[in-house]
Amino acid sequence: MLTEEFGKAKPRAQWREYYALTKPGVVQLLVFTAIVGMLLATPGMVPWHVLVLGSLGIGLAAASGATVNQILDQRIDAQMGRTKHRPLPTGRVSDKDAIAFALTLGLLGLGILVVAINPLTALLTFFGLIGYAVVYTVYLKRATPQNIVIGGAAGAVPPVLGWTAVQNEVDAFAIVLFLIIFTWTPPHFWALAVARKDEYAKANIPMLPVTHGALVTKNFIVGYTIMLCVVSVLPYFLKMTGLFYFLGASALGLGFLYYAIDLRLSSDNSKGMRTFAYSISYLVALFTFLLVDHYITLFWPA
Repeated sequence: MLTEEFGKAKPRAQWREYYALTKPGVVQLLVFTAIVGMLLATPGMVPWHVLVLGSLGIGLAAASGATVNQILDQRIDAQMGRTKHRPLPTGRVSDKDAIAFALTLGLLGLGILVVAINPLTALLTFFGLIGYAVVYTVYLKRATPQNIVIGGAAGAVPPVLGWTAVQNEVDAFAIVLFLIIFTWTPPHFWALAVARKDEYAKANIPMLPVTHGALVTKNFIVGYTIMLCVVSVLPYFLKMTGLFYFLGASALGLGFLYYAIDLRLSSDNSKGMRTFAYSISYLVALFTFLLVDHYITLFWPA
């Protein structure tokens, strides 16, 4: 009898399943922008313990938020083609184990930030975690088609966290970095929502294409992309960066605008995935230009 029960026992989830719970692609992007925030916050090299432990703490907290998001969204995930194969909808990880995993990551990440970095960074990280994992996932996502606009504030925090990890304060440059990602988030996510409109409708999620139609959403994407083009060059006009960044940001913005307008003029909503993919490359490249410009200005001042 015991042998039979043992034979029927559910196998333990592998580490890859837990890794998938953390949305590693998203977390890597968040940590990258946080690291850029650290490097921009000082004219010299960031102390190694701040760079390593700050990145680790921010990354673990972000991974915790992503796991909580998947715990709360598993019913929705099970109905959408893009997410139905995730560990929780398929039962490869239990709710109990996922909750324990999320708590461990969150407490470890925040603990590292409190002890090794500074309380301000830990506090802002906590607010970002709650904003995404609870306020956005539990309420905003299901309550309003402007969910991604309001909830985007949580995803825009990482470069500010990187800045405060070094400076222990928030200044104008950190706020501008926040505004860039905050403005980038709606056209980035709405492009995906246009392509996946039917899936969101099936899951009864009031994304903008579901409530107002794809055309209205495409108009919003173009409008926000124009705003992003303006916001992205603010660092240059505020004398925070040099010409190298201005030229790079301008070229990237024109590229984003091309994809946004192409999506607007097309009846093929699947083109939203092209715009979505470009938006990710855009953000990585933009922050790379910020970083390179920082060191160009440092070593070869005008």
